[in-house]
Amino acid sequence: MTTVAVLGASGVYARHLLPRLTAAGHEVRAIVRNPAAAGAARACGAELRRGDIFDATSLREALAGCEVAINLATALPAPGKAGDYAANDRLRTEGVPVFLAACRDAGVPRVLQQSIAMVHAGGGDAWADEETFFDRPGDGIAGRAAAAALAMERSVRDSGLDWLILRGALFYGPGTGFDDDWFARAREGRLVLPGDGSDFVTLVHVADMAAATVAALAHWPSGRSLIVADDEPVRWRELFGTVAALAGAAPPAAGGPRRMPSFRVSNRRAREALAWAPFHRDHRSGLAR
Repeated sequence: MTTVAVLGASGVYARHLLPRLTAAGHEVRAIVRNPAAAGAARACGAELRRGDIFDATSLREALAGCEVAINLATALPAPGKAGDYAANDRLRTEGVPVFLAACRDAGVPRVLQQSIAMVHAGGGDAWADEETFFDRPGDGIAGRAAAAALAMERSVRDSGLDWLILRGALFYGPGTGFDDDWFARAREGRLVLPGDGSDFVTLVHVADMAAATVAALAHWPSGRSLIVADDEPVRWRELFGTVAALAGAAPPAAGGPRRMPSFRVSNRRAREALAWAPFHRDHRSGLAR
């Protein structure tokens, strides 16, 4: 039995991951800032510890005795809501080094870090894999988020720990808020395509991301950064067209803001290294309701 610490254990990704970890036989320690808000962790039998990614002392105490630490901590606004995206960038650039130092001090040998597949954005229709990076502007929310994620990944690689990075595509599914927001806007006639809708987006259902994480612990391809995504990247016009059809709404109009550059990424290496495949191979499967 492996003792696995999960930082950010009250978030939506963790709510899908924790029960899968316990079902796989791991002893799970959920590290949260507010234990009162960690009902999902408590429900699946995880041990609760208080810790904050910017507080090294609390992290060292919470991590002591663990064999693997998984960092899922984020500070993202809810989909469709205004918020401080810079707080999430700071968490990645300043908080993750604190987490890594706490792992070293607590004697935790292995770390698994959540990252984002959007670091491979900017290639238009071109496919990207883990070594494909395109020139893109450093300004704007998406550009700053990608830069912060790459800085975070450098910290992980330079940590001296046994590391693994999973670059998740755009999450959707229960609790994420993304598809709920899309369906709500479709029903209200407010769903608009980003630009002309021709850009690609690559999705991953949050349950598939959780399943890939459990598989990563079982196989542990040390020192690799892997893209976790579904099998079929989709253009926004097809994605939002599917949403509108399922909602019984009119097809969305073009002309909305482009909030992220086009990204079309391959999950081939994660499928091979983790012996994993997404249950929801494309958006149609994942959006069915």
